Amino acid sequence: MKVSIFSTCVVDLLFPNVGQAMVEVLERYGCETVLPTSQTCCGQPTYNSGYVTESTTTLKNQIDSFDGADYVVGPAGSCVGMMKEYHKFLADDPIYGPKAQRLAERTYEFSQFLYRVLGVKDVGAT
Repeated sequence: MKVSIFSTCVVDLLFPNVGQAMVEVLERYGCETVLPTSQTCCGQPTYNSGYVTESTTTLKNQIDSFDGADYVVGPAGSCVGMMKEYHKFLADDPIYGPKAQRLAERTYEFSQFLYRVLGVKDVGAT
């Protein structure tokens, strides 16, 4: 299965080793990983600061960046949570509303994906 990696700003800028470890684990469990180069921030900082209209461009870019992925997996629950809410913010958009809903249905936080999709109960970590 093809898994697109949502790297998040924190991983991209501060903790790239977390993203690399996530990729290694996913590949160990048979996933083909892809890192879309067009992805950006999830938009949560601007949206939560009240810049709702200004955030729309970022949200649409993220939707387009992950279009066609079997699954989207990210290491940060809050960022993944934001992406799963895009459909609410774009509900009145006839093109991006449905696309955002489809994105939400296939987007997971890393540990959630391991457990719910891959059925992993123990990764052997101590």
